[in-house]
Amino acid sequence: MVMNDAQTAAADTSSATPSATSPDTTLAEHAFVPGVTPELSREERRRMMFDSGIPEELHHQLGVLGISPLAAKMGIIFQEMTVERMVATMPVAGNEQNAGLLHGGAHLVLAETLGSIGAVLHTGGRNPVVGIEISATHHRGATSGLVTGTCTPIHLGGTLTTHEIVMTDEHGKRLSTAKITNMILDPSRR
Repeated sequence: MVMNDAQTAAADTSSATPSATSPDTTLAEHAFVPGVTPELSREERRRMMFDSGIPEELHHQLGVLGISPLAAKMGIIFQEMTVERMVATMPVAGNEQNAGLLHGGAHLVLAETLGSIGAVLHTGGRNPVVGIEISATHHRGATSGLVTGTCTPIHLGGTLTTHEIVMTDEHGKRLSTAKITNMILDPSRR
């Protein structure tokens, strides 16, 4: 991974005690300094996608970065990736709000990651997609363990997709329900 001055400085100031910015996940080496997105080599990008659970046959469909740096930083690991169903896990540890619960925004990051990649897979990776609306209802909190997000399509059109994402804890209890609508862009209209 190519490191810039900010990353090198951050790495040089680390001590034996764990840093608040280095999550305790299998993707800890992919944690980025805020505001700095490293330029990955083709091999580093490929390795990061494998570490995130993305099957090789989907690598070419997922854009320049492959997996979003935010999803990698939050420890999102994909379990299943098809147009009909997307499943990923995310640790609560490192993604809490100040009261110790999984941050509501973390629910939305997991939901948007799943819904957006589901929309990209729907296009076969031929068209970029952008989220135009997302909402969530939080049903209960989580303070530890892994959260699983399961994403299923509500509508798969030529211009818009809408997905429902259900987040559950390790006991299968529903934590939140989100809905995202993505717009499929036409590159010829840019």
